[in-house]
Amino acid sequence: MSVSTQATFETGHTDQIHDCQYDYYGRRVATCSSDRTIKVFDVSGEQQTLVANLTGHDGPVWMCSWAHPKFGVLLASCGFDNKVIVWREAENQPGAFSQVYASPPSLHEASVNAVAWAPHEHGLALAAASSDGSVSVLTNRPDGSWEAAKIPNAHSIGCTGVSWSPAPPPGSLVAGGVANVTAVKRLVTSGCDNLAKIWRHDGTTGAWQEEHVLRAHGDWVRDACWSVNMGLPMNTVATCGQDGLVFIWTQDEPGGSWSKTLLHDFKVPVWRLSWSVMGNVLAVSDANNLVTVWKESVDGKWDQISAAE
Repeated sequence: MSVSTQATFETGHTDQIHDCQYDYYGRRVATCSSDRTIKVFDVSGEQQTLVANLTGHDGPVWMCSWAHPKFGVLLASCGFDNKVIVWREAENQPGAFSQVYASPPSLHEASVNAVAWAPHEHGLALAAASSDGSVSVLTNRPDGSWEAAKIPNAHSIGCTGVSWSPAPPPGSLVAGGVANVTAVKRLVTSGCDNLAKIWRHDGTTGAWQEEHVLRAHGDWVRDACWSVNMGLPMNTVATCGQDGLVFIWTQDEPGGSWSKTLLHDFKVPVWRLSWSVMGNVLAVSDANNLVTVWKESVDGKWDQISAAE
C-alpha cells in the first residue's frame, strides 16, 4: 500500500510535538510540545491561524484534550511537570484562554502522561494517568471547584494511558433506549506492567474498582482506547504496546469475559491509538513515524485502508 503525506503546516513550536487534537467541530486544533507550550489554531480549509499560545507547564507537555462544547471552550493538558491544567476560553474573546484549574503537587508525584474527558453525559469530568502508578478523576462541582478521586497503584510501575467507556451502555439500542438501561462509568488504563485494566465506578461508595485485567502484551502497554459502541451489545477496546502489537478486545455482554484479536504486529513500538467517531475505524501511530488506518471487514478481519507519514 502506498504511503501518502497529508497537508502540513508550521506550528511555531521550537521542540518536538507530542500531541495534536481537533475540537468537537473540527474548527480548532491544539498542539503541545517539549517546548512547554500549547498552541491553538483556527482551521478553515487548508488555512491555519494561531489564536493562542498557552504557557503554564514547567516541562514537556505530553497530551491535550478538548471537552465537549456544552461546557464551553475547555482544553485540558498534562505534562512531565506532574501537572494537569484545565484552560477555558473567555466568551466573546477568541483566543483569550486562562487557567481554571491546575493540579496541586499532592495529586501526582510523577509525570502525567495522559488525560481524557468523560462523555458529556457524565458531567464535566477528567481522568489523568501518571507515572506514579495512579489514575486521578477530576470532577467539576456546581460551585466551580474541582474534586479529585484517585485510583492508587492502578499499575505497579506507571500508567501510560486512560480512556472512558462510551456513555450509552452496551445493548441500550436494542433494549429500547438509554432510558431503560443504567449508565455506568468505566475506564480502561494502560501501564508499564504490561497490562491494560478495566475499572468500574461504584456509585454508592464513589470508589473505582478493578473489573478486568487484559493480559496479552509482552512489554509496556503504551495506550488503551475504548471504542464508541453506538448502543450495540458489545464493548470494544484497542491496546498497543512497546512490543509492537495491537490487540482488539471485545466483551459480548456486561460482566462477561474479554476476548482478543491481534490486529497486526508492527515490529516497532506502537505509541498511540484513536477510534473514529463511529467506532469502526482505528488509527495507529508507530515508531516508524507512520499513522496507519484499519477497518474491520464483514468476516471480522482487520484490513489496513490507508497510511500517512
